[in-house]
Amino acid sequence: MMAALLLSGGMDSVSIAWWKRPTISIFVDYGQKPAQAEEAAGRAAAEAMGLRYEVVRADCSALGSGDLAGRPASAVAPASEWWPFRNQLILTLAGTAALQFGETELMIGALRTDGHHADGRPEFIEKISSLMEMQEGGLRVSAPAIGYSAPELVEVSQIPQSVLAWAHSCHTGNLACGQCRGCVKHFETWEALGWTPH
Repeated sequence: MMAALLLSGGMDSVSIAWWKRPTISIFVDYGQKPAQAEEAAGRAAAEAMGLRYEVVRADCSALGSGDLAGRPASAVAPASEWWPFRNQLILTLAGTAALQFGETELMIGALRTDGHHADGRPEFIEKISSLMEMQEGGLRVSAPAIGYSAPELVEVSQIPQSVLAWAHSCHTGNLACGQCRGCVKHFETWEALGWTPH
């Protein structure tokens, strides 16, 4: 099976890259505020692992809301970083690229603790996979870490601290703000592992 990974440059996808060693990693710049740092982080991590790294660009910034778009959160947002249909959007864009590269599976870094977003739940993964599989190309979507928290994933993946240090977790921009939910998760994960946060 040929498996691609949606590599956002964050801790979860970088850990999955180390753990699952996909045939290709795909970064999607959809117009999010931290895109430049995420792309650089993903590229550095992929190079450290010897993984092929591809970039897809589609500026959807006009459609975004919340921290990732640099705008106030929508009234229906479950969290400050929520962007409408974000995982559906980026899976569609990455999936299109994955098919061009002959892949049959696309992995995403959803965790057990991502359930506060509807598109981070197992039901979403199952439904989006069914939707993409029934179309031409038959691309399957999987979330290999859906049963883990971030610290559990890092431990299972056995990723070295030196490689995980490349990850960029901030939702608000290219420099870590230290206050958004992404930065807090990054700090708490490293603290749970007994590592010194960077």
